[in-house]
Amino acid sequence: MAEEKLTNRWLMVAAALVLQLCLGVLYAWSVFVGPLKAQFGYSVKEASYPFMASLFFFAVGMIFAGRWQDKAGPRKVAIFGGLLLGAGAILSGVMHPTVGGLVFSYGVLGGLGVGFAYVTPIATCIKWFPDMRGTITGLAVFGFGAGTLIFGPLINKLVAASGLATTFYVLGVVFIVCVCGAGSFFKAPPAGYKPAGWNPPAPAAGVAQKADWSPNEMIGSGQFWLLWIIYFFGAAAGLMIIGQAVPIGVEVAKLTPAVAAGGLGIMALLNGLGRLAHGSLSDKLGRQKTVMLMFAQYIIAFVLILPNADSFMKWLVGICIVGFAYGGYLALMPSLTADYFGTKSLGQNYGYLFTAWGVAGLGGPFMIAYIKTATGAVTNAMYAITVACVLGLVLCFFSKRPVFKGAS
Repeated sequence: MAEEKLTNRWLMVAAALVLQLCLGVLYAWSVFVGPLKAQFGYSVKEASYPFMASLFFFAVGMIFAGRWQDKAGPRKVAIFGGLLLGAGAILSGVMHPTVGGLVFSYGVLGGLGVGFAYVTPIATCIKWFPDMRGTITGLAVFGFGAGTLIFGPLINKLVAASGLATTFYVLGVVFIVCVCGAGSFFKAPPAGYKPAGWNPPAPAAGVAQKADWSPNEMIGSGQFWLLWIIYFFGAAAGLMIIGQAVPIGVEVAKLTPAVAAGGLGIMALLNGLGRLAHGSLSDKLGRQKTVMLMFAQYIIAFVLILPNADSFMKWLVGICIVGFAYGGYLALMPSLTADYFGTKSLGQNYGYLFTAWGVAGLGGPFMIAYIKTATGAVTNAMYAITVACVLGLVLCFFSKRPVFKGAS
């Protein structure tokens, strides 16, 4: 195809990495907590509100962004997301002295901006790389998991040198330039595109298959809801530990908060590497088997390592296994959506599936806190999470590409 010769599909991957590294600032929120408490008297609970709001509106933004992208293409949506995220950061520089102001600027505007921008490189790269969906999706979302490694130290230095307001202003400009700049490279491949030398796998004999499902058709499929539950369990298990890694280190391993905080950067790196490794493995081993392997990694960490983490190294190994496994869900679930329901409405379809992550992000921290309060030990929460992981692993046996039975 002439169009294929004009476009280097790897350019989409490079742009995706730049964009996702910027969006990964979402995981660096904890860096702001200390200065907000010290300068403006935020309580621990109040300091969590902007972050929780950003997770919720991240998921909400994905739904609207996916619908818009499927109609207008990825470029406009990515640029809009970058502008929204940048505006939210800049406005945070003005409104951060108040909890409500920061919830609106960082949580609502920033979260929506991340949601609008996040979906575009995933859907775009999957369409350009049908021959290696898992690998490329893992590479595309690697930046989001690893973004903390860049923005964590950067935010620390900026806050120390220039204060919170200036830090938010600088971040806003960086987001507008980098996210909008990277997003301007995105475009969908031409209709009927397939890489040279690659042919799609033939459908199973005698089985009615449908290449592309509309969102309504997908939601009417039992396989969608099975996939939603699997995603919820996987995301909740990871987010509960990610959000409580330092308290677990303090309570179980008897670490000081400063020492425990030092392990978070390594956990963030493993989170990013888990996206690359599991995405690539899924192209060879298969998506369902890879998801089952990720649940098995969780179970090892929750049963054998973290409850018995009486040293820094055991605690670090445990949280890194969790981070590594969790990263895989962010790589595999977009690919599974494309495998099961096609790529025509992938942006919107994955947006709906991503609500499982949003619900997990909101409910996970409350669940682990509730279990700890009710039972007196955070280790009891790990055993409860293990039950969910075992159930998720079992459900994987029943997950498969659905058979189309007519419009809903």
